[in-house]
Amino acid sequence: MISRRQLIGAAGAGAGGLLLGGCDRIDALPGVRKVLAIGNEATRLAQRAVTDRAALAPEYGAADMSPKFRVNGNARPSSADYARLLAGGFADWRLGVGGMVARPLSLSLDQLRRMPARTQITRHDCVEGWSAIGQWTGVPLRLLLRQAGLSTQARYIVFRCADDFGGTPYYESIDLVDAFHPQTILAWGMNGQALSVGHGAPLRLRVERQLGYKHAKYVMGLEAVRSFDPIAGGRGGYWEDVSGYQWYAGI
Repeated sequence: MISRRQLIGAAGAGAGGLLLGGCDRIDALPGVRKVLAIGNEATRLAQRAVTDRAALAPEYGAADMSPKFRVNGNARPSSADYARLLAGGFADWRLGVGGMVARPLSLSLDQLRRMPARTQITRHDCVEGWSAIGQWTGVPLRLLLRQAGLSTQARYIVFRCADDFGGTPYYESIDLVDAFHPQTILAWGMNGQALSVGHGAPLRLRVERQLGYKHAKYVMGLEAVRSFDPIAGGRGGYWEDVSGYQWYAGI
């Protein structure tokens, strides 16, 4: 029987060009998407049943930080809009918070930096098989959701990003359990400095109890939703849509 981690690892290899064609063909077979979705939900519910929903991911000391932290995903968005924002030091950048909220927000980077922040040193685990320990500083996501007046009907938070793959915009999502977790932050700093472009400037998601592909970079907006059905491929994330990655990547 293939383990959950093995399945995710196979998908990661596919993204690197080794298995992508085969994964796409298998994923396209009648009924396979439905079976994968059932297995994914069963895994998520089983993990929720046996683990503490508020348990923290391990945190480390400064001496444990990796001398080099690899860049995952895109190294830089290719759009002219992002280039313009970068050239201006992100002075004109705004984070939109919308969807199923009572008070939609539009926040500058300076406003986010002035909000209560959390700093944590955690390990990033990538599906490509590498890990690194780094320090992240940012605003807890739950503070923004409370400020925006999250609807009781919302179930997920979708992250819209500035980068794309082959013209398809990148996005990711988490449920409210992870959205309100104390270690889930929108990070604007890394290792005591402003977030670099390669690591997701000006803002990236850190959802420390999930694998690296869930940590969306270049975040432009958040959207509270009830369902993924009308969004892109309907599976809650770019890699989930195109390569069959599991939506719930808890570790």
